[in-house]
Amino acid sequence: MNQAVLQTIDNYDWGHIRLIASDMDGTLTSAEKFDTELLDALARLAAHGIDVLITTGRSAGWVQAIATYLPIAGAMAENGGLLYWQQDPQPRMLSKLSREQHRQQLEQVFKLIQSKFPQVQESWDNRFRITDWTFDLANLNHQALETITLICQNSGFDFTYSTIQCHIKPLAQDKASGLNQVLPQYFPHVSSETVVTVGDSPNDESMFNLQSFPLSVGVANVLQYRDRLKYLPAYVTKASQGAGFCEFAAAVLRDQKKLADI
Repeated sequence: MNQAVLQTIDNYDWGHIRLIASDMDGTLTSAEKFDTELLDALARLAAHGIDVLITTGRSAGWVQAIATYLPIAGAMAENGGLLYWQQDPQPRMLSKLSREQHRQQLEQVFKLIQSKFPQVQESWDNRFRITDWTFDLANLNHQALETITLICQNSGFDFTYSTIQCHIKPLAQDKASGLNQVLPQYFPHVSSETVVTVGDSPNDESMFNLQSFPLSVGVANVLQYRDRLKYLPAYVTKASQGAGFCEFAAAVLRDQKKLADI
């Protein structure tokens, strides 16, 4: 079990933050929805010149709409597989692959997993995906998830999961790798001291690695995965899910105002 002591967000001055890279489901959502508090928080961050980049495991089909309608800089889909930038409807690939052959290989690995765990079912949104293959959690316990990880790795793929679904994905495709490609090209004005990553579950773990991102925040529900994560966020909110993100956004805006008043 990871015994690291997490600090509350009040133990840091967020006045210099320029970019928030945040997971979506379970981090921005509350009961699987965007509420008015979240939309207001995103609008206020944008108004103060603080960019928000959503980093989600959701499919390319979902994320195109998310990037278009929310007041954000863009959204990274499929755990670092591709990027939708502001109002551009065309995805920008972050993983280099031959789509048709890649999909066939992913399906073969999924069928291998199904032969071991017949209860797993392909996610309804899998048809809208490009770089990964998803299936429902199906009440899989920790031991089953570890077995599935080994099946994927032995087949030349990687595996992760969130509060929503399981992902068969290319090796080395994760949110941190995607962010490290996106930051120098699309956010040349930010440094490691001015970007903070936010998440809530195992598919956000790469963003909690202090070697890659010194500033990271977990909304309170991340604590349910504490014994499964190699990396924990540096800070944690008091509230869970979207309320936790709004708590963090309020702290950022508060500290920005303090800095402006100096």
